[in-house]
Amino acid sequence: MPLHVRSLALAAALALAVPAWAEPAKPNNQGIYTCIDAQGKRLTADRPIRECLAREQLILNRDGSVRTRVPPSMTAEERAEYEARERKLAEERNALAEAGRRDRNLANRYPDEASHQRAREAALDTVRAAIRASEQRLRELAAERRPLLSEAEFYDGRQLPPKLKQALDANDAAAEAQRDASRNQEAELGRVMRLYDAELNRLRRLWAGAPPGSLGPLTVPPGPGAVLASQPTSSGTR
Repeated sequence: MPLHVRSLALAAALALAVPAWAEPAKPNNQGIYTCIDAQGKRLTADRPIRECLAREQLILNRDGSVRTRVPPSMTAEERAEYEARERKLAEERNALAEAGRRDRNLANRYPDEASHQRAREAALDTVRAAIRASEQRLRELAAERRPLLSEAEFYDGRQLPPKLKQALDANDAAAEAQRDASRNQEAELGRVMRLYDAELNRLRRLWAGAPPGSLGPLTVPPGPGAVLASQPTSSGTR
């Protein structure tokens, strides 16, 4: 083969062997995509933004000016479904964040079992004081009733004077109301005990290293005769 022909062939082979990275870079004329997502956050990318398929996107020039607007790429039905999913995800994120906040507050409030026990006793003392007051009031009402009953014996088989009957009826109503209050206070005593038991169980897991928000809602077991199987309760609620 003539020399000049071999030289041309070699030059052509060398040209084909030049790596792609050695070629001059092509300017990026795609523009910058930007939008506001469902949470109100501005997103920016060099391509269409998936989180904003149901929303208008802007394509910006490099100087920040708007080149064009891209309308939502979903149908009305698709967009409604997408936004429903986004709302559900946002609610789940918010619930998780709230659960974490409650757990952190609980652990900060009670750094050890002794502090939680002190709070338990203080809460129980308040309810026990109310129970004692109700019992004392019932004794007072019983004492007030005895002379009324003695007086009523004189009218055995006869109609009681209006004033005496009114006094007995008022005493009966007051005693029944006080007994209702006592029953409610006893139920509250049990609820407080169950709440602090549930909190202590949760705190022990948090103290052992469980991440805040990973334990689900705080659930207080029902009391005797309760209809519901459980009662979710905020850890900040008493």
